[in-house]
Amino acid sequence: MATQQEQSGDRLDTLLSFIAELLASYDQLEMSRRRYLLTILLPAFGFFVLTIVGTVLLTVPLLVRLPLPLLGLLIVAAAVVYPKIYISQRRIQIENQFHLVMTHMTVLSMTNIDRMEVFRTLAREEEYGVLAEEIGHVVHLVDTWNQSLDDACRRRAKEVPSKALADFFERLGYILGAGQEMKDFLVNEQDIMMEQYSTVYEGALSNIEVMKDLYMSMILSMTFALVFAIVLPILSGINPTLTVVGVIVMFMFVQLGFFFVIRTMAPYDPVWYFPEARFVENRKLWGSLAFGGVGSMLLVFYMGFGFLGVGPGVDGLFFFLDEVPLPVYIAFPVAPLLVTGIVLRNEEQTIHKRDDQFPNFIRSLGSAENAKQATTSAVLETLREKDFGELSPNINRLYRRLKMRLDPDQAWGEFSIESRSYLIQKFSEMFLVGRQMGGNTKLLGEIISANMNKVNQLRTQRKQATTTLIGLLYGITAAATFAFFIGLEVVNILADFSTTLEVSQFNIGQIIHPGQYNIPLIEYLLLLVILFNAALSAVMIRTIDGGNKATAYIHFVMLTWLGCLVAIFTREVVSVILAI
Repeated sequence: MATQQEQSGDRLDTLLSFIAELLASYDQLEMSRRRYLLTILLPAFGFFVLTIVGTVLLTVPLLVRLPLPLLGLLIVAAAVVYPKIYISQRRIQIENQFHLVMTHMTVLSMTNIDRMEVFRTLAREEEYGVLAEEIGHVVHLVDTWNQSLDDACRRRAKEVPSKALADFFERLGYILGAGQEMKDFLVNEQDIMMEQYSTVYEGALSNIEVMKDLYMSMILSMTFALVFAIVLPILSGINPTLTVVGVIVMFMFVQLGFFFVIRTMAPYDPVWYFPEARFVENRKLWGSLAFGGVGSMLLVFYMGFGFLGVGPGVDGLFFFLDEVPLPVYIAFPVAPLLVTGIVLRNEEQTIHKRDDQFPNFIRSLGSAENAKQATTSAVLETLREKDFGELSPNINRLYRRLKMRLDPDQAWGEFSIESRSYLIQKFSEMFLVGRQMGGNTKLLGEIISANMNKVNQLRTQRKQATTTLIGLLYGITAAATFAFFIGLEVVNILADFSTTLEVSQFNIGQIIHPGQYNIPLIEYLLLLVILFNAALSAVMIRTIDGGNKATAYIHFVMLTWLGCLVAIFTREVVSVILAI
């Protein structure tokens, strides 16, 4: 009894804490509470009322009307909790960039520039997003309101949404007020900063694991609902097309909702570096994209002309079949995209290999430069003879550019572009800036190497989480498609069976109602579900993996073909079994 009371008390405390945080988040928005109420909450509530009225007045089946008020309620709930979601998103954006900004700040503090110039430099980095804005607020307090840097840090610590950043500002303000050098503090804080980042990163991966289980439960529930929507109308006599469309819409809403939640939870850790001005130079990648896109479009036109009677169409390609199954028309045109996915996936794996070698390279370069007191080109002359795997060709080209007296900024920029790695680009830029401004290259190399090694370790955990997700999504796709087409084939056989019986003799028309079924249309709708599921699942995999979205073409094609092959297999097997 006491345990139940304690659990009830914990739930009440959690609820009250959530409400308090939600109300506090309204004050942190960029608009007043009154304006938010008038422009967001009231229209959302009005839409909810309209959905209730529509549910009462519409004459379509209840299964189709039922999602309307649920949609209105969802919009009201989203409008109510949006401020908290907004603040949480800002916190997540801060924590995703925290390790890069802190490493960048440490590198700048080791140079010969003023500590306020360190903050101004980071505040101008638009790539750091919300974190650059928060640093900009500190700069604003110092430059506009003439506060000291330590007071500005402590004051801003009370308003930032991220606990990690608030703790950092508090500690930094304290040591600056005590007279300690910012450089010494930041160097000593590196381990703490990376541990905080690791905790956030691993926490996000744990949350995704929980969401995967919930996602599987919801999708299986919606699968059963869709099977019932296919089968039950043959007994009840309601319009099956409307019920199937209604459940499919709910199915897609559930998938989209989970996708957006997972996208919000996934750590921000991009793999690729593609400056827009130089993207056109990647002929291999552009060629693969063109091959996949143009190839798919040509197949679509080829099939379309076949439908119109111009040319053989798909029937000419599958001449050995008496009848081409409808799923082939969905799966066949997407096949060329597999080439695009494979080419980009191979390049992405090469980028990961370069990332694994870069910490060893930058640590060796920094140590050698500091020991020999020599230029980068002189150190690279011997360093390039070592085996750095996939990074070795890039190091050789960097050496040749520096040996030709090319500007170091341009030479390192080309090195980053050729590596195509986001982390290599960021850390190379930090090392170059720190070196040019008089920083200790040995210490710079050790800090950058340690931090990048930590990120690579976290990426290994992320890869494991992605692998389990891939297995889950492929399994769900096969199971859901199997269930869909079992239901469809059962209805199809019952409809054919009813036509062979004399209704006047058996009075079967009062039991089975096959007349309203449009089997080809329902099959087409189910294939659209397979296509939508394949596209969303592929993007979801890439969202959690952190890779380039174009590599999702591999899973998109394979999931589409898996669903279509299972559909064909299911219909053939069920028709044979039930016909016995």
